[in-house]
Amino acid sequence: MSDFLTHLYARAGKLNKTVALAEAFDGRVVKAGEIAANNKIANIVLIGDEAATKAKFPEIDYTNIKFANPNKHPKLAEYTKLLFELRKSKGMTEAQAAEIIKQPLYFGAIMLKAGDVDGMVGGAVYSSGDVLRAALQVIKGAPGINTVSSCFVMVPPDGFKYCDAPAMIFSDCAVVPYPSAEQLADIVSASYMSAKSIVQITPKIAMLSFSTKGSAKHESIDKVTAAYNLVKQSHPDYLVDGELQLDAAIVPSVGSQKAPGSGVAGNANVLIFPNLDAGNIGYKLAQRFGGCMAIGPIMQGLDKPVNDLSRGCVAEDVVAAIGITVLQSVK
Repeated sequence: MSDFLTHLYARAGKLNKTVALAEAFDGRVVKAGEIAANNKIANIVLIGDEAATKAKFPEIDYTNIKFANPNKHPKLAEYTKLLFELRKSKGMTEAQAAEIIKQPLYFGAIMLKAGDVDGMVGGAVYSSGDVLRAALQVIKGAPGINTVSSCFVMVPPDGFKYCDAPAMIFSDCAVVPYPSAEQLADIVSASYMSAKSIVQITPKIAMLSFSTKGSAKHESIDKVTAAYNLVKQSHPDYLVDGELQLDAAIVPSVGSQKAPGSGVAGNANVLIFPNLDAGNIGYKLAQRFGGCMAIGPIMQGLDKPVNDLSRGCVAEDVVAAIGITVLQSVK
């Protein structure tokens, strides 16, 4: 286990928070719940039928795990009413609420909204769109947040030579397909907070493009530079630079050549991608070719923490997402 994860789990364990896992029918998730509960990273609630889960995965130690069955929970009527009240202005009927509440993602989100858990993790089987939909409809954005986005916490392998931070933040890789300049500026601000709260580093933020400091001309580059100017206006204290190519952002010799005098070039630990194409491809290249551990997608900007998973995740990835969810639950 990396030093970053060891430290992350120790920090999470001190907080005594409870995390709901929406996919009690998936072996990776159940195994992660066992690991997190037994190592006191978090209190775990599996959303699903207890008997069915135990029969399907008899090898798991369920001693420290609790269950919440959406079909026969003591608070089912209360949760159904809460979902109806939240969504009736959007046309949801009471009958529809009674059906939707039985879906594990919505049930977990309502538990979180009601304060009965401190966070939720899903997405090992459900799509990112499913997870985000439940989060936005039930939890919604935090006050003052205009753009809900995501990041990946990228944990480098031993001997990684491009960053001395215990982990890097890549954003946005899962939520906003083609952000406007204003949305890109919001993503920078959210990623700054993620780097501070999750990784505990001083963020050095590179706003990426295929150009460095005017080396090319294109409307997509103009959007990045416009976003950079918005960030500098609203957060003059941020250590941020753009537009930068990837090599200029993380390779000191290239950074000093292409962006001399920059406080970020060559030393970035937060990478802001111009769109979802670049972000999704970029994190998977770092994961598969570069050997980085990719934790996420971690949602940014929600009022309470709901986090997604890659459908290619393993149990270790789910445990890491649980630890980060715990840290995000502290305001």
